[in-house]
Amino acid sequence: MLENNSVLKSKITQLWNKLWSGGISNPLTAIEQISYLLFMKRLDDLDSKRVANSQISRKPYTSKFEGFWIPPEYVFPLDKSKPQQEAEKEKEEKEKPFAVNKQDLRWSQFNQMKPEEMLVHVQTKVFPFLKTLNGDESSFTHYMKDAVFIIQKPSILVEAISTIEEIYEEIEKDANESGQTFQDIQGDVYEMLLSEIATAGKNGQFRTPRQIIKLIAELVEPQLGNRIADPACGTGGFLLGAYQYIVTQLNKNKENAQTDEDGFIRCSVSGLLSQEVSDILNDSLYGYDIDVTMVRLALMNLMMHGVDNPHIDYRDTLSQEFNESNQYQIVMANPPFTGSIDKADINKVFQLNTTKTELLFLENIYNMLKIGGTAGVIVPQGVLFGSNKVFIAARRILIEKCELKAVITMPSGIFKPYAGVSTAILIFTKGGETENVWFYDMQSDGRSLDDKRIKIVGDYGDLQDIVTQFKNRNPNIGSNRKAKFFFVPLNEIVAKNYDLSLNKYKEDTYEEIKYENPEIILAKLKTLENEINSGLVDLERILQ
Repeated sequence: MLENNSVLKSKITQLWNKLWSGGISNPLTAIEQISYLLFMKRLDDLDSKRVANSQISRKPYTSKFEGFWIPPEYVFPLDKSKPQQEAEKEKEEKEKPFAVNKQDLRWSQFNQMKPEEMLVHVQTKVFPFLKTLNGDESSFTHYMKDAVFIIQKPSILVEAISTIEEIYEEIEKDANESGQTFQDIQGDVYEMLLSEIATAGKNGQFRTPRQIIKLIAELVEPQLGNRIADPACGTGGFLLGAYQYIVTQLNKNKENAQTDEDGFIRCSVSGLLSQEVSDILNDSLYGYDIDVTMVRLALMNLMMHGVDNPHIDYRDTLSQEFNESNQYQIVMANPPFTGSIDKADINKVFQLNTTKTELLFLENIYNMLKIGGTAGVIVPQGVLFGSNKVFIAARRILIEKCELKAVITMPSGIFKPYAGVSTAILIFTKGGETENVWFYDMQSDGRSLDDKRIKIVGDYGDLQDIVTQFKNRNPNIGSNRKAKFFFVPLNEIVAKNYDLSLNKYKEDTYEEIKYENPEIILAKLKTLENEINSGLVDLERILQ
């Protein structure tokens, strides 16, 4: 696994440093530029492999580098005043001087050029070609339209390309030694790059830790054929988590697979899926975000992991233009917590009279779900106990219109270094009936809760216990309110104004501490004082 490959980690750090030295200091900008280069490399390698497979299997495949490509600025319109055939021939003659042999756009071709020539070639030909790759109708082409290749120094491009070649050599070596598919390790490399985004976005969005995404996937259990959505997808982490969970379930040999560093089984077989299964998965994942940079990163993240044409769109899912009610069997999300939005922009379908995004997203996710659909959502803990009537109304939706299955409170350090906010995971199914709510008090996710978030080797924290206890939960078995997890019946929650804060129901345990008799303590202090005064005891040593 990538976490154990120090060589890959070192190479990725080198790549960061080279772009930094080239003047690209913004982490998001750097990731975008690295993504484009990785994508160029992946495109060439994957296409070459498919051409070779086609020759062996004798199944037709048209290479993406077959024929010629006309740069968009040299594409001439058809002269409609002339006969079709004549107009097409005239257009072809005009464009012919500007036609580029697509073979020259391959990574394996341009990386042999001299530095200055290579930079101009990548800027003016390879990158524009990449932007039009999936056809005019694809999300990728649409959102790459305004993308810019900003590496300006030939030496930086040469060094970056050299480092990426070394990264891919190490991926090949790791794949041969570990049994993990090349495609999946490549995806892990991209995930590691994304983990370097260490600042919250302007709208309060930040990356959800990978182990928390895996946990939520285990709890909501997405299945092949489900329509799965994230209304604030960021870099696509939750969609990728759902995809990897489904791929694991499809692996018939998963009982032989080893657990990862968080105790989860995530099998590396996405590169071996049949075309039919790949097509179903391609049409299963839907993400939306209001940041175009995030949309591009999410598209490339999923494509790097084997999802050829993801459905990621630039959409404000709280606005009036969004209408996806009753469309999805699974919603997994960590929507932005901060701030409010303009009341005039809010979708009229919402019943909650508020501009608070954390509450509107909750109602929106409820609306997006089909009857019987399940959501796993991260919310700030204030949503659980806010006394304002709109907070109460939001919780009533979860309890009266859904089966609220679980409230899992998380420690405040989970989202460091982005933020120290205390959060909780809500698991609910639309249209179900809430009779009892299962609470779990998570203390650890197997990492330190400071800004460094260092993995504690061999420690899963509460992750695996949460999965086990959730799947084995039984409200008919006695519920100990002093334990980490317990049930609370509906009538008690309603009586407490729909409060869902764990502390409202958890019974504290007190450990009695026995102290010595005050007379004995005073006598010891007197003896110590005499010893200090007589020089028998060093006061400084005692105070250390």
